[in-house]
Amino acid sequence: MTTLKFSIRSDAPEGATTPCLVVGIHEGRVFGVAAQGIDAKSGGALGRLVDSGDASGKAGTSIVLFGLPGIAAERVLVVGLGDAKKFDAAAYHRAVNEAGRALKALPVASAYSTLTSLDVAGRDDAWKVRTAALAADAHAYRYTATFKPKDAPKTPQLQAIDFLASSASAGRALAEAGAIAAGVRFARELGNLPPNICNPSYVAAQAKQIAETHAGVTLEVLEREDMAKLGMGSLLGVAQGSSNPPKLVVLQWQGKGDQSRPYALVGKGITFDSGGLSLKPGAGMEEMKFDMGGAAGVLGAFLAAVELKLPLNLVCIVPAVENMPDGNAYRPSDILTSMSGLTIEVLNTDAEGRLILCDALTYAQKFDPEVIIDAATLTGACVIALGKHASGLMTKDDDLAEQLLAAGTQTHDRAWRLPLWDDYQGQLESGFADVANIGGKNAGAITAGCFLARFTNGRRWAHLDIAGTAWDEGRKGLATGRPVPLLVQYLIDRCAQ
Repeated sequence: MTTLKFSIRSDAPEGATTPCLVVGIHEGRVFGVAAQGIDAKSGGALGRLVDSGDASGKAGTSIVLFGLPGIAAERVLVVGLGDAKKFDAAAYHRAVNEAGRALKALPVASAYSTLTSLDVAGRDDAWKVRTAALAADAHAYRYTATFKPKDAPKTPQLQAIDFLASSASAGRALAEAGAIAAGVRFARELGNLPPNICNPSYVAAQAKQIAETHAGVTLEVLEREDMAKLGMGSLLGVAQGSSNPPKLVVLQWQGKGDQSRPYALVGKGITFDSGGLSLKPGAGMEEMKFDMGGAAGVLGAFLAAVELKLPLNLVCIVPAVENMPDGNAYRPSDILTSMSGLTIEVLNTDAEGRLILCDALTYAQKFDPEVIIDAATLTGACVIALGKHASGLMTKDDDLAEQLLAAGTQTHDRAWRLPLWDDYQGQLESGFADVANIGGKNAGAITAGCFLARFTNGRRWAHLDIAGTAWDEGRKGLATGRPVPLLVQYLIDRCAQ
């Protein structure tokens, strides 16, 4: 999949030749420099638009103008920016997303955005350019893989976008935007594909494609027999009810080229989650194809890091499994023995993500990683707690928490820290095994994190619960590609240090 083509321009917007020029106006007839130039050159067209009530400058609004006198652009997309006194990073993010949404609906192959020239407190040109580019690409994405092939569209679709900027940092920002956009698109496509296509073998095949097309990347795929020899009884217990064999995908990038300890990304790859014998309700079960959002996210982040040739060592581990209820499926009350040696009482087969992750986290430690970060669509409880806006972050490492939260804020792929206190561990006590796989209805997201913490003792580790952020709700909801931006920013920041 190809992303939009991004470029930097510095020519005056009013004289720029382009199918669509994007400018922003604030409420109260407050114009930025670019809008002022357009208004002056067009004989006050933007001012008249505001005075007539056709444009308010309200955030989340936009209007298209055609054939403005004195303006070279074929059309001008005017985006509302909201109150100028409250125009911050969040408001800018909303503005560039509105621009992306509107551009997708227009019959243009390219556009020139001046929104990157707006002043945003505490943000530089590089941030503004990268944020605008990622927003445009996110809205330009179209899922077409399983539709009947169609004739080429009669009207153009957005393929390229230029941004008004002059600083030297803008070029690097576009390189980062292109790589992150590629990772996000990869993750979204993998998440959107149906489970009869995107099964564990397909996930492994996509990882193979990454390895084959990028120098310096190596791949190992562990089969059922390999995992059995390693003692991954927890992961294999979840897999035993499906006719699709499990895969443990291990990608490595040696960007530092020495013996430096790698950063490890681990992603939950349940390619379809029926709930197993603890069967989910039928309504909404079709959304459980997205239960491999963590796997898609870490694979997308790995791809972006490799595209950027980040100077660090990176390992990406994906346990890819299908959770199905056949006659061989694991049962509530089964006792599974994990790779770590800890035994697990299964109280609910629909709490399967932690059962595959615990073995993957144990396996990750063989690389002696600097840090382990796992991402998983783990609990509905996290959605109840945080909704669709923030991923849940759990770690006992305060420095790691601050780094991940900062990366999320920088990319607007935000997370919120939840406690991981030992006080909650008592909810996981079992009378028949070392630990139970659920801790009751209270603090469900936290006890899931506490379960994983038992398999990461002595390691710098963080858990991202992305159950609320990995996809949009509803029958037509698409995968979002989160937490690719957060993870890539975290890795970029580590290289900067």
